[in-house]
Amino acid sequence: MTQQPITFAVAGVAGRMGRQLVNAILEQGHTLTGGTERPDSPHLDTDIARLAGRSVPIGETPSSDAVDAASGAQVFVDFTAPQATLSALASLQHTSVRAVVIGTTGFTAAEEGQVAAAADAFAIVKAGNFSLGVNLACALTRITARRLGVDWDAEVLETHHRRKVDAPSGTALMLGASVAEGRGEDLSAVRRAPYDGASAERREGEIGFSVRRSGGVVGEHEVSFASEREVLSISHQALDRAVFADGALAAALWAAGQPPGLYDMDDVLGFRAAGLV
Repeated sequence: MTQQPITFAVAGVAGRMGRQLVNAILEQGHTLTGGTERPDSPHLDTDIARLAGRSVPIGETPSSDAVDAASGAQVFVDFTAPQATLSALASLQHTSVRAVVIGTTGFTAAEEGQVAAAADAFAIVKAGNFSLGVNLACALTRITARRLGVDWDAEVLETHHRRKVDAPSGTALMLGASVAEGRGEDLSAVRRAPYDGASAERREGEIGFSVRRSGGVVGEHEVSFASEREVLSISHQALDRAVFADGALAAALWAAGQPPGLYDMDDVLGFRAAGLV
């Protein structure tokens, strides 16, 4: 089925992810009504398509006002920071925006509650990672954890570029949550603090996380399940940041046809309907 073109606004259009999103939207024939940037951004007078490295301008420059940027947009895509995302959700409730795709990570529990409350007004797809491969890895991790149980030690290792701020990454937490869900537990109850010091032995049932920040690595994640006799690993490596933009765009096209609610990539990819969550 051919997807009808829809209208988008993108938060943080001058950032690495923002530029990828702009390219994905325009390459697939959709319309970009505008995008946001900080009030002190040096890019406020630059055409958004030019920011993304495209030769043909679209006649839109970034705005520091989300309502202005989203004028006429059906979907708002936000991969920025928690406070900026929450501010946008609050300001967009009386605009044309009906769906929001959130790739922002690092929300506190209270902020997660604010996102959930905003889902009364929008169809929100929120994920720590929009890669198809990563979301398949999460589904496989849940299945594996359900079958192996706590007798197998679970560890999550992630590596990202040196500029990434939050740790563990949102994707690493997704994978850890998949282990916990497979075991019928909540991640907050079994998440292990970093191994350090003289008493760093592992306790049964804990889920450990290891973090590396190195050079320009786009994203590498691995979940390992280890018994006394064997190790099983599920891993994913992102080779191009465009995979996240492509997945976010697929989520946006799906969300544009959904009623208000809080969704994730399990819904977008049909995993929930198939009983894999």
